[in-house]
Amino acid sequence: MRNTLLVVLAIACLAALPASPAAQTTIPKAGLPVLTTSAGQSNDANTVNAVLEEADIKYDYCDVPTVEMITAGVGLAGKASSAGFHVEITTDLAKFPKGTPYKTVIFAIGASLKGMGASGLTTDSEEARVKKLIEYCKKAKIFVIGVHAGGEAARGPAGSDNERMIDAVAPFADFLVVTKDSDKDGRFTKIAAKTKVPLVKADFALGMVEIMKKVF
Repeated sequence: MRNTLLVVLAIACLAALPASPAAQTTIPKAGLPVLTTSAGQSNDANTVNAVLEEADIKYDYCDVPTVEMITAGVGLAGKASSAGFHVEITTDLAKFPKGTPYKTVIFAIGASLKGMGASGLTTDSEEARVKKLIEYCKKAKIFVIGVHAGGEAARGPAGSDNERMIDAVAPFADFLVVTKDSDKDGRFTKIAAKTKVPLVKADFALGMVEIMKKVF
């Protein structure tokens, strides 16, 4: 009942704003299966996963996947949760058996020193890790979606941890989905204009549910 109510509220809020950027932008299509992960180890990865669950989109999740794990496809080579990283598999294995190559990777952008520390990462090593993953995705023709759901609170001055994670993902994404509050200064709008990638802004994180339904 709670999940249904949340979706109804999201749809109602979106319907009340027909002139929103989401309604004006052509939303690209992305393929399944999809892997979600973090760029910065903040709790925003949980927000992205919750959005996909509300949209009834099955996914695999790992907060610190390696290139080898992504290459292994659905099931992430059977890696189990352990100290420093977490794996969650919800992909429908009847449709996409283990080992099926990922067609899309979603990066939840948002830095947390506590989260990085728990995974044995520094801002430098996390930035390098994310860049390596995106380089692999581009080479393997895996669609990259950058999501910033943390709003203004997950931003910062130039050179801050949050801004470095944005720099590592946003300019190289094939599609950007952010909240309006995340783009108060127009940073994502400028990146999208420069790289010529679609950008959709939701009024709030839950508003991304309907966007993801259209993507997949």
